[in-house]
Amino acid sequence: MTDHRIALVLGATGGIGGEMARRLAAGGWRVKALTRHTNLLQNGDIEWIRGDAMVAADVARAAQGTSLIVHAVNPPGYRDWDTLVMPMLENTIAAARRENARILLPGTVYNYGPDVAAEVDEDAPQNPATRKGAIRAAMERRLHDVSEDGVRSLIVRAGDFFGPRAANNWFSQGLVRPDRAVAAVSYPGARGIGHQWAYLPDLAEAMTRLVSMEDRLRPFERVHMAGHWDPDGSRMIDAIRTATGRADLPARRFPWWLVTLASPFVVTFREMREMRYLWHTPLRLTNARMRELLGEEPHTPWNEAVSTALQGIGAR
Repeated sequence: MTDHRIALVLGATGGIGGEMARRLAAGGWRVKALTRHTNLLQNGDIEWIRGDAMVAADVARAAQGTSLIVHAVNPPGYRDWDTLVMPMLENTIAAARRENARILLPGTVYNYGPDVAAEVDEDAPQNPATRKGAIRAAMERRLHDVSEDGVRSLIVRAGDFFGPRAANNWFSQGLVRPDRAVAAVSYPGARGIGHQWAYLPDLAEAMTRLVSMEDRLRPFERVHMAGHWDPDGSRMIDAIRTATGRADLPARRFPWWLVTLASPFVVTFREMREMRYLWHTPLRLTNARMRELLGEEPHTPWNEAVSTALQGIGAR
């Protein structure tokens, strides 16, 4: 592995990819990012490289000299996961093998089906009940397999994302709406059922610390983040009320009936409906390995995190 801290971020225009690129750059890493958008090629502390994660030669060229490849790229708009996800991962694996770099994969809870235990550690069985979950589980199996052949990886799994620069998630597309005044909170979960959230700046900080301790990581490493646990669905609602200064802000049921009605015609709604069980299952990731490695995971207090996230997405 190279002596220099050089990282390639795939998916740097997205929520977690962008947060990770900024945090690595702030931590002294030289950060490269692959993009198809020419308007980003000269932008800040990140070295933007024109290319496509679906093109193996582009990924290989961008990865030259790296010790870390952040694989945070996903097909846009929930489309074509079955044909795009695994080829993109194979391109990353090939580049990591060539450079002797570690792969960092931001993990999800999609891997777990409704049968999962209430508290989930890193070794919990993965029995996905959805198409998307099956693909995420296949990605992890593939990384495990290639780790036996010398390709190192780190999977950091967390709950639902929210943050000041994250637009494509349940917080900013379900509970509230970006770029407008908050008139009500639309909550997708069943009341009384716990739900886990991950504040993206905390997650990026944790991942940056983890990739900086290469000598303590296993060749195939999985780490869970506890993040922000809402035990009954009311904690997030109360934090939004506090952030907006409106104790009387209405909390309404998310219109699942509309999602169901429109899902045959709208891809995003179809994917949302498929993941509905996660709002009725009290799935809580435990973070023993995170604490073993870091001592304590980064944790911004609820009210501060929610207030900053609302300001960042323009929800007034």
